[in-house]
Amino acid sequence: MEHSPAIAQALTEVGPRLKRLRTQRSVTLAALSEATGISKSTLSRLESGQRRPSLELLLPIAQAHQVPLDELVGAPEVGDPRIRLAAKQVNGNMVLPLTRQPGPLQTFKMVIPETQNTPEVCTHEGYEWVYVLSGRLRLILADHDLVLDAGEAAEFDTRLPHWFGSTGHGAVELLSLFGRQGERMHVRARPHRRQKPGHETGREPGHAHGHDHNHHHSPGHSHSHSHGH
Repeated sequence: MEHSPAIAQALTEVGPRLKRLRTQRSVTLAALSEATGISKSTLSRLESGQRRPSLELLLPIAQAHQVPLDELVGAPEVGDPRIRLAAKQVNGNMVLPLTRQPGPLQTFKMVIPETQNTPEVCTHEGYEWVYVLSGRLRLILADHDLVLDAGEAAEFDTRLPHWFGSTGHGAVELLSLFGRQGERMHVRARPHRRQKPGHETGREPGHAHGHDHNHHHSPGHSHSHSHGH
């Protein structure tokens, strides 16, 4: 029977893994033989790779060592539910992508260091929602300068001049949902007052897409956005 390279590799590693586990526990071949009912010669051949591992041999060994069977086998991961995410440095911030497939909305976890506290306002297509997990987040949006505490959230049209970072008093940890084409969360803000035809993209500075920052915030105060959910 032909095995995939991953399975073949796992089988060749069983012997060394059995020996390592036994020696780490200071168990002799004789003692293991007595505990499992498997002869010393068979155990020795298993550890040296001269004997093919089987369930009939591995199950009693796992029981004797009181470890799960997969610890002996080191089986290749198949359908492993664990997600292995890789963080990366982006403009001095630690960014961990949480969305595993392409799509209109992408989710990130970000850690912004204390040193990232000099505003560099920018504009670009998209819509962003941020939720502060820990620390204090300074958010500049158009002509407003806000501070959000842990547990507070903000959402805004990224075509408005904006920047967010540390207040300069500790790092900030946050979740960010970003839609490049202006996609928004399914939980929407209350409708903005109706715009006259042709004026949709010419909104006043300081208004996020769908809600009025002038109504909700005074510059320099710590507030979360009130969406009327």
